Amino acid sequence: QVQLVESGGGLVQSGGSLRLSCAASGRTFSRYHMAWSRQAPGKEREFVAAITSSGSSTYYADSVKGRFTISRDNAKNTVYLQMNSLKPEDTAVYTCAADRNYIGTSIRGYDYWGQGTQVTVSS
Repeated sequence: QVQLVESGGGLVQSGGSLRLSCAASGRTFSRYHMAWSRQAPGKEREFVAAITSSGSSTYYADSVKGRFTISRDNAKNTVYLQMNSLKPEDTAVYTCAADRNYIGTSIRGYDYWGQGTQVTVSS
């Protein structure tokens, strides 16, 4: 049982940076694996990045590898997504996800989801 609230979205120019945050409720945040997904208009939701409960391992979609970094601060019950060198194709609603047992690149594996935050990258 965990509630997720994303923040940090906005409008940026191509090549710019943005840092998203996902705040989680509860005292068991450190037991959850966390992930970020995104969905652009007219497209299916896709996996972006994931991090294990301890933060020991991270996973990235090929499209964002080398540009995005996922991290977490269990003391603050927060997971972050640092996005650099943003491109117009990164424009989407970014959603935080969590699961007690699953860690992987399939968005269908995560049980808990936030409402999402809009990221728009202009040309």
